[in-house]
Amino acid sequence: MTELPFRLSLPANRTTCVVFSSPHSGCDYSWDFLRRSVLDEMSIRSSEDAFVDRLFETGTGFGAPLLAARAPRAFVDLNRGADELDPAVIQGARSLTHNPRVASGLGVIPRVVSNGRAIYRGKLPLAEARGRLNGFWHPYHERLQSLLDESKNAFGSSILVDCHSMPHEAVQSVPGSDNRKPHVVLGDRFGAACSPEIMDRVEVAFTRAGLRVARNAPFAGAYIAEHYGRPSRKQHAIQVEIDRSLYMDERKIQPSRDFSGFRETLRGVISDIADIGRLASMPLAAE
Repeated sequence: MTELPFRLSLPANRTTCVVFSSPHSGCDYSWDFLRRSVLDEMSIRSSEDAFVDRLFETGTGFGAPLLAARAPRAFVDLNRGADELDPAVIQGARSLTHNPRVASGLGVIPRVVSNGRAIYRGKLPLAEARGRLNGFWHPYHERLQSLLDESKNAFGSSILVDCHSMPHEAVQSVPGSDNRKPHVVLGDRFGAACSPEIMDRVEVAFTRAGLRVARNAPFAGAYIAEHYGRPSRKQHAIQVEIDRSLYMDERKIQPSRDFSGFRETLRGVISDIADIGRLASMPLAAE
């Protein structure tokens, strides 16, 4: 049996319209990919949202599925559009005008990892880029959309929680004193991807757990929030960015001693978010 290009964890029963997605936690680095990169095995992992899938996998216990990437972000970025091809790294790719993500080397086939470090010596063939899209990007997004459709069919609405982590240095760039820096940044594309009522409830879920929350700065949401967030169609999307220093050693890319405790804290947040998905479904159930 061929292994799926993603990991899907399903609850025994889906009891909430919430769907969790972790597109950047993939860590299946093939030898061929590592061999072609100029980076060492640690450097190439710097853009990975390590262990985020493990943080959110408890969602299945509260009736919500979790879809997680297998392929690493440095290989193919599932939080970019399939057309965000970078001509600086893909031979024959068409240039997209006014796309800052592609210009910075962070297109769907990334040219760089964190701090602008190049992944390859030269360019990749366009056919290889298309192979990565067909093998990983399209299957992931087809399954994600089907999960959201299943939620809408069963509950009348869907809430996508797009799970990510952010380097601690990104938090440090937020204005204010250290004891006011956010632990979590929620992004809804400045209100375009999610209803304000659901956004408010999700923020309360994090703050009730003792976590400081900011909205849309420095991260408002990328392709997934933009593409799937359709509040007028009762399809909501929220990007969640969590400070990596809360649960991991960023330099060693290892869970910290606080990992289990933070995972338990997040378990309570996930329970509350699943409840939000049940509340969002109540009007349909009353009809």
